[in-house]
Amino acid sequence: MLGLLDGDVTVREGLPAMSKEYNAVPVEAGRVDRLGIPGIRFTDGPRGVVMGASTAFPAAIARGATWDPDLERRVGDAIGQEARAQGANLFAGVCVNLPPFPGWGRTQESFGEDPVLLGTMGAALTAGVQPWVMACVKHYALNSMEEARFVVDVRVSEEVLHEAYLPHFRTIVESGVDAVMSAYNSVNGTWAGENPVLLTDILRGRWGFQGFVMTDFVWGLRHPVESVAAGQDLEMPFAQQRAAALLPALKDGLLAKADVERAARRLLGAQLRLALRALPTPADDVVASPAHRALAREVAGAGTVLLRNEAVDDGAPRRSPAPAMPSDDAAPIRSGGTPTLSTRSPHAPLLPLDPETVGRVAVVGYLADEANLGDFGSSQVHPPETVSVLAGLRERLGDRVVTVDRAADQDTAVEAAREAEVAVVVVGLGPKDEGEAMVATEPETFQVLGGAFRFRPVARLAKVALSLAVRSKLAGGDRRELGLHRMDVALIRAVAAANPRTVVVVIGGSPIVLAPWDAEVAAVLMAWYPGMEGGRAIADVLLGAVEPGGRLPVALPRRQEDLPAVDWLARSVEYPRWWGQRWLDRNGVAAAYPFGFGLGYTTFWLGELEVGPVRDERFAVQLHVANSGRCGGKHVVQVYGLLPGQERPVRALLGFRAVELEAGESAFVTVECSVRPLLRWEYGRFEAPGGDVGIEVGSWAGDPDALVGTVRVPSV
Repeated sequence: MLGLLDGDVTVREGLPAMSKEYNAVPVEAGRVDRLGIPGIRFTDGPRGVVMGASTAFPAAIARGATWDPDLERRVGDAIGQEARAQGANLFAGVCVNLPPFPGWGRTQESFGEDPVLLGTMGAALTAGVQPWVMACVKHYALNSMEEARFVVDVRVSEEVLHEAYLPHFRTIVESGVDAVMSAYNSVNGTWAGENPVLLTDILRGRWGFQGFVMTDFVWGLRHPVESVAAGQDLEMPFAQQRAAALLPALKDGLLAKADVERAARRLLGAQLRLALRALPTPADDVVASPAHRALAREVAGAGTVLLRNEAVDDGAPRRSPAPAMPSDDAAPIRSGGTPTLSTRSPHAPLLPLDPETVGRVAVVGYLADEANLGDFGSSQVHPPETVSVLAGLRERLGDRVVTVDRAADQDTAVEAAREAEVAVVVVGLGPKDEGEAMVATEPETFQVLGGAFRFRPVARLAKVALSLAVRSKLAGGDRRELGLHRMDVALIRAVAAANPRTVVVVIGGSPIVLAPWDAEVAAVLMAWYPGMEGGRAIADVLLGAVEPGGRLPVALPRRQEDLPAVDWLARSVEYPRWWGQRWLDRNGVAAAYPFGFGLGYTTFWLGELEVGPVRDERFAVQLHVANSGRCGGKHVVQVYGLLPGQERPVRALLGFRAVELEAGESAFVTVECSVRPLLRWEYGRFEAPGGDVGIEVGSWAGDPDALVGTVRVPSV
């Protein structure tokens, strides 16, 4: 029975193989062939299945930017199929950590900065995966500092913990997720992987979680015996600390047999539930199939955020004219973006480009011909091929696309841009700048491995060796600077000066300060890490085959100083009540691009707002949505509540819905909302404010044209 509670191979057997190629095959734990117990067969994520040559979907932050849980459910279905086809029965890629500080290296693995968005998208991914394999949500909890993750103690008040950093986990647990992965860090002085408050009192006692808890890999717990009683069921990925400690502790009475049996039942129960619901195993050719690649392309376009799209005359970019007003009996105007005109004029917005008439297009920038799928850590997917932005545009425009060797100097790129009708500059971040990292691993963490590593001199040597190895693979960790590299900014400005018809495509996985250069270019696209089909998707957006469907899942500040800062190597840190857009709201600081913002190629009108009553912490908002432009498009209706008791309006997302309408089409739309973000944690429970709370229904947080109303939140 003890063998169910940890990995199936020893550290000596497993570590060399894992160092050579991480998760090349399922990581197994608790397999018992003679009893027909398959055990846990783990594959990582969330960009897709880490094993084999799988489909590399856009990074989770890009999928969060779609604001489309139905689309994310389809991604989960594809991932689940590919995981099952390659022998896995658990996908540990539902990452929903909230980044309180901008620059967290693994922001790209999560869906954004808001608990409602995180919970909704994470639950959708879970629902898509679970007909095929078990789903695991991670990292529970407060794991948003990459380089200090093995040593940092996160201090947080009880009310802030429940109001800010746990609601999204609760949503996914309530959706029926099979497993929870605990975090490396400690919380209020106790390691998360053996924290009875998190693992037993809250997760199981308050939320009713019925699945199993597993550690993060290798360093996920520090006290193997005590962890079992605390509610930790499975040590991963090796037969490591528990293999050495549990049997003697059981014999000596230091470990209760009932605690062991409880953990075993949870692990076996999850496997039985999967066996009862699982669909038949797909054929091998489902992996990176044409259908899944097409889905990856669709998602990349849907998550691309158009941040700027200005009219261009013979000189600098200029703002496009306001859309025509509708008739008197139409709904109030609500703009979802800039209008697309059927006939291009000198004062039309630059995008979309007409693929039939556009002339030479210069594509420059260090990342123009790079795959750039995201970081090189545990989420890395190895697709059979990738399509860069340059390749995607060449497929559509042929020899009208010109470029320069990426090693060429800036003057050569500027000359190419000057001679082109349009310049596309592809810049941003990569694995060297941000991502999972182990460079801050301390000697005491290596001592957890046991054996010779128990001796501090050996552990210190291991730390140095690992740090050098990781740096050689360009693992980036957390970001200290939120702007682009100076050479990228210099290139953008030089190209824009030479050609006012300049589009900047920004690659990255976390908030990036775009000011002041963004005001100097005609158009800016935030493409995130767009996946294996990203180049084709970006070409689709630039050439108008697909509307840029994304809305920001994080706020982009004007200056780095506008958001809270942290020492990324701290051993103790306090997580704040306010972060991201809420931090900006509370301090009265305008974002450069607010949470939820994004332009499109058409316009939308909203009106006739109706707010329903609250029942069981939920209420519905109904309104009229009309596409008043000349092409089909997408609008994301966003409902915000104004947090009571604040000097300035501080907005919390209560619900959202993505709506797609053809030109001239309209619909009455219902948005399901939750009042949970308005509740306050007091005296060990959530308390409602009581009375009317203001709400705004608009296109982004703080939209000045939002429809306004109130919802009556009864006292609990």
